[in-house]
Amino acid sequence: MVNSIMMVVRDLIDQDLSIQDALQRGYGNYSAIARMLRPKVVEALGREVKLESVITAVKRARDIYKPLRADAKRVVARSTINIRTDVAKITVRKTDKTLETIRRDLPKFLGAFLHVLEGVSVTTLIVDEKLFDEISSMFREDEILDKKQNLAAIVIQSPEEIVDTPGCVTSFYVQISRRHINIEETVSCYTDTIILLRMEDINTAFTALTDLIAEARKKG
Repeated sequence: MVNSIMMVVRDLIDQDLSIQDALQRGYGNYSAIARMLRPKVVEALGREVKLESVITAVKRARDIYKPLRADAKRVVARSTINIRTDVAKITVRKTDKTLETIRRDLPKFLGAFLHVLEGVSVTTLIVDEKLFDEISSMFREDEILDKKQNLAAIVIQSPEEIVDTPGCVTSFYVQISRRHINIEETVSCYTDTIILLRMEDINTAFTALTDLIAEARKKG
């Protein structure tokens, strides 16, 4: 029962940026927030819920929205964002044949926007959309598991300290996920964090990340 209240409260807070900000900055009144959320919790669960239970759930949710540690904040404050539009992705089965195709044919695209993500059973290619047809044709149809176009990549460039500073990359992901935006693919390459999104989500995600960086700089 407590877990279900906790999950509903957390979901409601995830949808309300003002409450998130209040919890993160420490000016939110737990009782007031709980009273505001309680009717929605009752509606979601279909039963009466004690105010004290909602207050407890709000207090526990507070930990999710803790401000960045000082060292992570410094790294985020020195990060910059670039956007790459007209990006596509191709996911293929990871077999000896597809790996050989990638090793043999991809070097000719050197210099183009191209990233290779290897999983246990699949390999995903993030490519410039103008190369989509040519790279797709390298594989048989039965080797291709997924293809998507009309994507955009957010490239976050951070100082070298990000390599040894926990919490930085997670803070980028959290900013996007709180807006209920699906991350299509992501990869961390040394000081670069690349996040692949649908084109229609790019403005919201960009605003969320720039707000995060601006806040870190203001408090830095």
